[in-house]
Amino acid sequence: MFDSLKSKLKAVFQKGKELDAEKVYETAVPEKEIVSAETPAQPVAAPIREQSTPALPKKLSRKEEIRQRKKNGGKRAEDMLSTSVMDKKIKDDPLDDLLDQLEVTLLESDVAYPVVQEIILGVRNNLAGRKYSREYTLDEIVEIAVKDAVEDVLAVNSFDFDAWVIQQKRPTIIMFVGINGTGKTTAIAKIANRLKKQGLSVVLAACDTFRAGAIEQLTVHADRLNVKIVKHDQNADPASVAYDAIEHATSKMRDVVLIDTAGRMQTNNNLIAEMKKIAKIAHPDLKIFVGDALAGNDAIEQAKVFDEAIGVDAIILTKIDTDAKGGAALSIAKTIGKPIAFVCDGQEYDDIAKFDAEWMMERLFDQPED
Repeated sequence: MFDSLKSKLKAVFQKGKELDAEKVYETAVPEKEIVSAETPAQPVAAPIREQSTPALPKKLSRKEEIRQRKKNGGKRAEDMLSTSVMDKKIKDDPLDDLLDQLEVTLLESDVAYPVVQEIILGVRNNLAGRKYSREYTLDEIVEIAVKDAVEDVLAVNSFDFDAWVIQQKRPTIIMFVGINGTGKTTAIAKIANRLKKQGLSVVLAACDTFRAGAIEQLTVHADRLNVKIVKHDQNADPASVAYDAIEHATSKMRDVVLIDTAGRMQTNNNLIAEMKKIAKIAHPDLKIFVGDALAGNDAIEQAKVFDEAIGVDAIILTKIDTDAKGGAALSIAKTIGKPIAFVCDGQEYDDIAKFDAEWMMERLFDQPED
């Protein structure tokens, strides 16, 4: 998962490690040369190492590192700063070279251009004109600065779906949108399974009436999960199916209604209008865009169109287990300003995981913990 992006990021950090320190850092001014204009120069003792900002433990896990950041109220890049005149400041030219390579790496990995620029700016702000403790090598400094910038980009991902559902009125209505082939119907089944395990009753609404196969597929999931499905014949009015499902859930005191909609290409105006009609009739409490992680920037453009049409509230990314680039996972939430609630990493009902900054950071920079 994200192997391509991870390996390219490591190459950027390796370049920092290979650079000649004499060409990278500005020459430090020895403390004995710094004197007052009014006071004769006096011998100055060698600086005490403890005067520099002490290094944090080098072998913290990502979870421990993030917890320490939150506890300290600061970032690792800031923890590396030093006030000692004997410590080092990065020159502009090697920093520009590293940032150019980082920019190419992110663009090649399908990270959206505005997000790339935000990451680059974040890294530059963390590094330019700052003085760092000699205890750190350039590759360590750059890596931590990149982690900080990426984590800032991922800050929008703070949606706890499970907690949200518990607090909603009954029945809670959730509408799923997306184009054909993204795994939307399977994602709905995974959410239904998750809700059932939390003790909630579920009703499925088969509003994709344009394809008989879609109704059959959702019916198979309903039978396997032992949940109620409301469906009409092919070519029936999708909005009427949603209405009937909500009426059934209300009368039977069911907890959640999951509305499956026809996969729509974002350029199909007629189907987009039909989706708007479903939203108007159903009044969903949550509208989820289901996107294919492998689609990269295409998934981002699709999400924008759906967001403009009905107002997307959250995102589910599918096929994340086969995504080597990671561009969609890194960009989509920031681009449309809506959080990724879940990622799907397989075909089984339990192959769904909450997405947050910690989850993504572990997979970009470290091996996931068991």
